[in-house]
Amino acid sequence: MILIAGGTGRLGTQVVRLLTARGFEVRILTRDPARVRHLEGDLIEIVQGDVRDPRATEQAAAGAQTIISAIHGFAGTGGYSPRTVDGQGNSNLIQAAQAGAAEHFILVSVQGAAPDHPMELFRTKYLAEQELKASRLAWTIIRPTAYMETWAALIGEPLLKTGRTRIFGRGDNPINFVSVYDVARFVELAVSDPALHGELVEVGGPENLSMNQVAQNFEALAGKVGKKSHVPLPMMQMISVLMRPVNPTLARQAQAGVVMDTQDMSFDPSEIARRYPSVSLASLADVVRRDYVEQ
Repeated sequence: MILIAGGTGRLGTQVVRLLTARGFEVRILTRDPARVRHLEGDLIEIVQGDVRDPRATEQAAAGAQTIISAIHGFAGTGGYSPRTVDGQGNSNLIQAAQAGAAEHFILVSVQGAAPDHPMELFRTKYLAEQELKASRLAWTIIRPTAYMETWAALIGEPLLKTGRTRIFGRGDNPINFVSVYDVARFVELAVSDPALHGELVEVGGPENLSMNQVAQNFEALAGKVGKKSHVPLPMMQMISVLMRPVNPTLARQAQAGVVMDTQDMSFDPSEIARRYPSVSLASLADVVRRDYVEQ
């Protein structure tokens, strides 16, 4: 039995589909069972619970040999945040895994996770990595770059629907984007290949593209030119500070915009391609055609 927390999102959905296609039994821990209707099947068990609740994670982990954490609280509201989800939630899962029969824990972290990163998500992911490494469990940590599908929806989809889109900052900083489908393949490999135990796997896509180039790709592939406006960097910096007490979700999003516009977000995929030739990394053009042009 494989327990997956975060099994209803973009990444988790693909992981569940890959694993059940190979005959694995999968238990999905979710706050809202209604969000799992698209994943119902004979090999899927749904457990309602919240990763912030230690009792819920302990019950969900009972009898599971492998636990996958694909959770994140970046866009969470109210009591859901990187601190409560990626921090406390992952800690609860790791402790539940150690208390139960689990042997292997797969943590989906983030490329660039570090104790001094300006973004809370990256700091809490790093702390979860350290707790996992210090546990009795065999572990695999997967560090993906920015999810291609997320930013395609944020930048490209409005262009197609309204003819307009908004770009954070100047939009000319090279950023590596990776498809969630490819990240899911690495999670699948980690489940089935013991050679990935004790490995920190950094996963990125084949291209480093600016936000402006993401928008241009959509325009070229969809044959539709739109109007692009930019949120000035000083405005994002101001929002990331002033909105923190009243709207922390918006503050986190503004801070992410600052980081993605000013820091090195590039990635060299040559090593991952060499080590794992069975995973063909999708380009942004592949994702745009699959999700928007050829539908």
